[in-house]
Amino acid sequence: MSGRALFQAKTPLNIFTMLTEDDKKTRFWALYDPLHEPFVRYCRARAYGEYSPQDLVHESLLRAYEGFERVQKPEAFLYFLFGIARRVLQQQSRRFKFKGTYQEFQAQSLQDEAPSQDQQVDVQILYAALKKLPTKQREALILYEICGFAVKEIQVIQQAGASAVKARLARGRKQLAQLLKDPPLRSISSFSTSQSTSS
Repeated sequence: MSGRALFQAKTPLNIFTMLTEDDKKTRFWALYDPLHEPFVRYCRARAYGEYSPQDLVHESLLRAYEGFERVQKPEAFLYFLFGIARRVLQQQSRRFKFKGTYQEFQAQSLQDEAPSQDQQVDVQILYAALKKLPTKQREALILYEICGFAVKEIQVIQQAGASAVKARLARGRKQLAQLLKDPPLRSISSFSTSQSTSS
């Protein structure tokens, strides 16, 4: 089932439609909390060289909160959120300024992690190499290797079949390995481990 089938913007009748503002905040953050780490990882890797990762997270969450009533089912929230982040990146010609509304929602603060000097260098090399990949391959690799999503979840996020996602992952790994001149995924695996231990 595609992401569009899970929620329809023109159909307001859903479980979140008639919530009070306090209930809306509670439901929103309850759904977002388990997605925080993979979403931040996605934004950091995907926005590299294009947009501020912090701004991407903040702007995506503000838009998601404002459009929360469009979410038909709780399980659709993941695809709703990542779809918004992708659209924000597509509109990168506009520079968004975050002005404090995020704090009013009492969300988790977004802190820069502090990996070792060597890890910082490895991460920068990895991000620079990822940026050279075709967009769909780059996104598939980020979602699978860095964020830890399953192929089925990436299918919905990218609105593509399993074979297409697997092909993007295989081609992306091959091209990334050539760019890094290293065994496939060594840098990605190292990066994911360092993210987990520092979280």
